[in-house]
Amino acid sequence: MDNEAKILNLMKKAGTPVSAGDIEKASGLDRKEVDKAFKALKTKGLITSPVRCKWEPAKK
Repeated sequence: MDNEAKILNLMKKAGTPVSAGDIEKASGLDRKEVDKAFKALKTKGLITSPVRCKWEPAKK
């Protein structure tokens, strides 16, 4: 499973908006990898930010 899929899966499990730090702790990934995946997921429209610095899967 690539980092993007892993992060998206963790976000879905959380059920509430999460920060990059939350994902870093839960996944064990380096913060730079988390930020890189967040940027890619945002560009693809797969995540949204309902509040500043928190992210959740985009609602379709």
